[in-house]
Amino acid sequence: MELPNCITIILTFVFFSIIANMKSDGKGGKSKKAREKRLRAEALLQAEREEAERLERERLRQEHLKILEAKYQGEKESEVAKLKTLEKKFIYALQWKMNFREQAKWEHYLSCDETPDPTIPQEINTFMSLWHDSQDEDIQLVMEKEKVVLNLIEKLESLLLETSPDEITEKRREQYQEFILQLQDLLRKKYNEATQNLLKTASMYEDSETGNMHTAIKDKNSTFCIWVNLKKKVRYKSHVFQEAGHGFDLPKSLALSSVAIRVLHTRYDHVSPLWVQCQGLPRQEASDSQQLAGHPKDTGQEPGEEEEEGREEPSLPAAEEAPSNGREESAASLKEKSNNTDNAKETEEETEKNSDILDVPSQGEEALQEEAGGREEAPRVADLQQLVPVGGVYHMDALQLPPQPQDVGDWSMVQLLDVGLEVFPYSPGQAEDGTQEAVQITLRLPDNVIYFQVPVVARWEPAGQQWRTDGISNITYEAEEKSISFQMGAFYPVALLQDAHLNLPYQSWELHPTGVDEGLFTVTAVFATIQIQIKDNQCMLSSVVVEEEKVLSHITGKWMSPFALRETLKRAGVNIFPAEYSPEYVPVPRKAALTEVKAYDQMALMAAAFAFAHSKWNREAGPEQVVFKASEHLTADSAKDNNWSLYMFNGEKIQNLKLNETSEAFSEELEEESVFHSTLYHMFKDSASSKAMDKVERAGFLFIDSVYQLLHATRVLAYS
Repeated sequence: MELPNCITIILTFVFFSIIANMKSDGKGGKSKKAREKRLRAEALLQAEREEAERLERERLRQEHLKILEAKYQGEKESEVAKLKTLEKKFIYALQWKMNFREQAKWEHYLSCDETPDPTIPQEINTFMSLWHDSQDEDIQLVMEKEKVVLNLIEKLESLLLETSPDEITEKRREQYQEFILQLQDLLRKKYNEATQNLLKTASMYEDSETGNMHTAIKDKNSTFCIWVNLKKKVRYKSHVFQEAGHGFDLPKSLALSSVAIRVLHTRYDHVSPLWVQCQGLPRQEASDSQQLAGHPKDTGQEPGEEEEEGREEPSLPAAEEAPSNGREESAASLKEKSNNTDNAKETEEETEKNSDILDVPSQGEEALQEEAGGREEAPRVADLQQLVPVGGVYHMDALQLPPQPQDVGDWSMVQLLDVGLEVFPYSPGQAEDGTQEAVQITLRLPDNVIYFQVPVVARWEPAGQQWRTDGISNITYEAEEKSISFQMGAFYPVALLQDAHLNLPYQSWELHPTGVDEGLFTVTAVFATIQIQIKDNQCMLSSVVVEEEKVLSHITGKWMSPFALRETLKRAGVNIFPAEYSPEYVPVPRKAALTEVKAYDQMALMAAAFAFAHSKWNREAGPEQVVFKASEHLTADSAKDNNWSLYMFNGEKIQNLKLNETSEAFSEELEEESVFHSTLYHMFKDSASSKAMDKVERAGFLFIDSVYQLLHATRVLAYS
């Protein structure tokens, strides 16, 4: 009986254990649910507490903003009044320029140097008429006179682009443009006359080896090369002008003809429409040739070229009706520039510039417009708003050889023809392989120009006033040797085109003072880094660095006006100056024109003691606001990264932002203890030293105006 009792006891124990465990499990489930419920309640309470704290912070922030806004509105009138006082320096600069031009006119009159004043119609007409009537000039004499003509054209272009509307009437502007076209046409005519004079005696200068005549004449503005086929032998159908590096290979039909080949390389462009040559002029078509007669007669006097003078602040005209400082005109001109389109064109991909030989089967297709109606080879027209000639124009001509002198006894006899310089009537025939004959051309690229990408070879069509790329084939670009070869079916003026926007948008920029009324402006573009020194009313190109190598040494270290520096850089192929149509080609966010101009205005006023630089948040700030970095700067060195503060400006209000360049996202949150102001002057005054503000007050008006001109020309707040 003991064994069953033991089994019974064991079973009883197991039974009660199971019952106990079941009860324990029931209590544990209820405890877990209670804990989860308690945690949810605590989380909800925490969220409500955090939301309440957020709302309280937002309420306090809004109250703080209301206080700041009230303070801003209360001080706005006095701050704007102070700004207007500072902006009088722009008017001083304008008045100084007007006085300078008048002084330059007077000094030119006293110098009696026999060069005309291009602003006086009687003088410029007399100059052109006398040169037009002069005969028997040679190439060297034309090149000497060319220097005078180019100087006159430069003065006229400077007047057209730098003179305010208050100083010059629309009628006078049209007259100046007409003078430019007439001077260009007269210069071409004189080169043709000198070429004709040379060809009349070509046989007297034949080469002893080939029996043909060839020569090359160079100066800083032009290179004149000519080859005369006196012997008409096929084995001499090619020639290279060693002094210039240009060469050609003629088809057989031309090699057997009495023909002269002229290569006239002008380092300026007098072929493209005037609005392309002189960016900023209104776009209009000009006739292919201009007559010398019929100049408008006007006895009025206009300001001449600007030269350097003293820096005394001129007194303002009475009754505060001073000449406009140009800010309103600047804002108006930027309105069109700021209208960025959604279908902005991308710049061409970077091409290796240091390869030995680059074969180029196609040329910048996105910038070439195919005309409707074309089938196999539609004429392709270069878009001159995107592709611009760089390095001048190569005038390629096949010329009729005039009768040569014949020795008869002791006499030298020549048949005289009253026809002038004649073009050789050449039309390409069939080559031996059945293809169309072509002229092989090799051009040496100028040393004073940079081609950042493979240039587009284009020919000029006078009838349509267009640069075209059809009729040009087998292009080979040799970057190291700085030469380009191609074939053409006929002879045309040729230019090498480069994308005007390939250095846009900028990667970064910085402006900082380096001394009293001195500063350094650095722009890091796509292919180059450009440094410009500023001193009073002049600028100097300090360096252009491409792939860690300094280039363009021929134009560095020379002081010139901001306008002259801009034109010099563009002629050298370094275009960092957007045009009114640039938003169509550069994908950058649009910025309000008035905001942009006001920012440049106030940055220039503060540039004597403060540094400014690019901020990546400028893109995120929207079209109505600009964001930039700034810091007090009283040394010549570049500003240190940890000294920068970020500011946002909408044209009316400036605020100091809390974020920095390493922040994760853009925010308009204000820096602690900062307030709103109407001007940069008052914003900086809150934290700047008295020494810095004193430098701002004493800054020279010429320096301020130069800084403004550079900022306005580069438009760093819109294109970086």
